[in-house]
Amino acid sequence: MLDDYGFEIYEENTFPLAYLITFRTYGTWLHGNQRSSVQRSRDKRFKSIRIDPNVPLEEKMLEEMKQPAFILTESQRDHVRIAIEKVCAYRRYSLHALNVRTNHGHTVVSKAVKPEKIVNDFKVYATRRLREHNEVSSTAKVWSRGASTRYLWKPRHVEAAVDYVLYSQGDVPFGTVFTLE
Repeated sequence: MLDDYGFEIYEENTFPLAYLITFRTYGTWLHGNQRSSVQRSRDKRFKSIRIDPNVPLEEKMLEEMKQPAFILTESQRDHVRIAIEKVCAYRRYSLHALNVRTNHGHTVVSKAVKPEKIVNDFKVYATRRLREHNEVSSTAKVWSRGASTRYLWKPRHVEAAVDYVLYSQGDVPFGTVFTLE
C-alpha cells in the first residue's frame, strides 16, 4: 500500500517485516549492572523504564541466583545454533541472521506471529537439544527470563539488523545468513 506521496506504508502492517531478537543466558546480565537494565512492566501500554547502575541491587540479584551464571561453550553454542535453525525450518520462520555468543544469542527472523512465541520456541528447542546431547544437566537454568524484541518495519532496518548480528559482535562471525525474500 502506498501513502499520499507514493511511498510504501509499513507501519500499518499487522506484523513487521522481521524482528531483531536477543536472548541471554541465565545470570549474565543482572538488574543494577553497570550496563543498565530494563524494569519489567505488567502493562505493555507503557514504555519500559531503564534501571540505572545500582551496586546494592546487583548484589541482591547475585544473592538470589540459584546457580552460577550460565556461559555457553563452543560445543553448546553449536547445539543452540542447530536447534534454532531446526525450529525455524519446522515452524517456517524465515531466519535472516543468527549469531550465538557465549552469553547471548541474536537472531533476525520473520513470521507473522508475536516475537515472544519465537523466543520461547528458540529457548525450548535449544534447551531440549542441549539436554539430549548431555551438554547441560536436567536441572540447569540455561536462559534468563524474557528477551529483547525489536520490531523491524522497513527493509533498511532488516538489513541493518542483519549486519549488526553478523558483523558487529567483535570477532569473525559465527552466524548464518539467508537472502531476504
